[in-house]
Amino acid sequence: MKIRDIYEFLNSFSPFELQEKWDNSGLIVGNMNDTFENLYLSMDLDLELVKNLKENSLVITHHPLIFSGLKKVNYDTYSSKILKELIKKDISLISMHTNIDKTHLNRFVTEEILGFKIENQNEFIANCSVDMSFDDLLKHLNKRLNLKHIKFVKIKEYIKTLSICTGSAMSLIDAVDTDCFITGDIKYHDAMEAKARGLSLIDIRHYESENYFNILLEELLKEYLKKNKLKAIITASKNPFEFFIEGENIE
Repeated sequence: MKIRDIYEFLNSFSPFELQEKWDNSGLIVGNMNDTFENLYLSMDLDLELVKNLKENSLVITHHPLIFSGLKKVNYDTYSSKILKELIKKDISLISMHTNIDKTHLNRFVTEEILGFKIENQNEFIANCSVDMSFDDLLKHLNKRLNLKHIKFVKIKEYIKTLSICTGSAMSLIDAVDTDCFITGDIKYHDAMEAKARGLSLIDIRHYESENYFNILLEELLKEYLKKNKLKAIITASKNPFEFFIEGENIE
């Protein structure tokens, strides 16, 4: 199969033109007229994962390997080390980032994984009514996302409404008008800002909140792959962070 064929299908349900200006979704490595024998789905790429991929393959990831222009390819950075392996093994790469965030991923995680009903949603932020105590909300997220510890800012004991955005979305705080904002990569000054606004925060971390991309994309591709006699191989990039808790190393 040619890359162009599957690219056009991906574009049909999550147009690449919807991506943010700073993003780099689309075909990053390879040519539209290239063919491939194996298909992999992964949230990210890491060096160990790429070394285990078969030659003449196509990988579809959530996060782009390259965000901005490369001035040097000297194989001493994360992106250039992986780029070297992809080229050597004739592996092409398509990334679906902010386009699929907008069309599918945030809704999928909010409704299918977390079990909340979305009342309204802008491009990125899903708003829900929950009516539960803050402590019960923490327990719910812990169970649904298998989070061993959760960082939070607690303003109210009871949460009537909440906003959710997977990944890292504190830059969108001005668009939040609920009791609690759930996202990842929350920094110290973000917490101070939210506290001043009377907004509770819960950090569900970047990797953990978006690691359902593979499941989502496999489902979206299911009938297409069946029709074209292809099989998608789910691959799991490793979370670079580990957490130390009571003598345990937990990835």
